[in-house]
Amino acid sequence: MPHPPHQSLQVAAVQGLHGRPAAVPKPRVPAARAGDGPWHADAVCRRDEAGLFFAPSKEPTASRLSREDAAKRVCARCPVMVACREHALLQPEPYGVWGGLTAAERRVVLARMRRRSAELRQAQGSGPIAAAG
Repeated sequence: MPHPPHQSLQVAAVQGLHGRPAAVPKPRVPAARAGDGPWHADAVCRRDEAGLFFAPSKEPTASRLSREDAAKRVCARCPVMVACREHALLQPEPYGVWGGLTAAERRVVLARMRRRSAELRQAQGSGPIAAAG
């Protein structure tokens, strides 16, 4: 079943009144809105500090890895982790930990998905020829 398009949670987080950008955009998980998918309201991260899921500027590597591990532990106990991950991959969300994956991990997953899709298209296009030979 196709997923409905979602507005980026980061875009929603930085939108001010009447859809205008806020003065200082900072990525964070926004409060529930009427247009949000049903999974947003049940996300465990709504009860945690958003700073756990998004890196501060110039964060040292050891601190980043520790913070990301803590965020992933929150994700691991979340009942909507899979829906959150799907959202982050479909969007795609460029920053933060979403659905238990960091931005770098999501880039790897997306690259694998694109490669597999290209391989499947190629196999479908050359399937009858390969079978005949």
